[in-house]
Amino acid sequence: MTRKQNITQKFSVVFAYIFYAFAVTSVVAVGYYYLQHGGDHPSVAAWAAAIVFFVGGGVVLHVMGRADIPDFRIK
Repeated sequence: MTRKQNITQKFSVVFAYIFYAFAVTSVVAVGYYYLQHGGDHPSVAAWAAAIVFFVGGGVVLHVMGRADIPDFRIK
């Protein structure tokens, strides 16, 4: 069965993948700052929080973009 996605759902999926890419970039930043400054540095905590934000936002956007939403228009 083929689902029809509206344009906002397509944008949601695209932005979900962008959020996932930012999460991977944040993982790299955590590793870099951890090696440079140690685990007690505030930038390590900030980038770790960014990972949680981007992964969580990506999951929400992905689910919104892939949901099978019915047509609510009055006919």
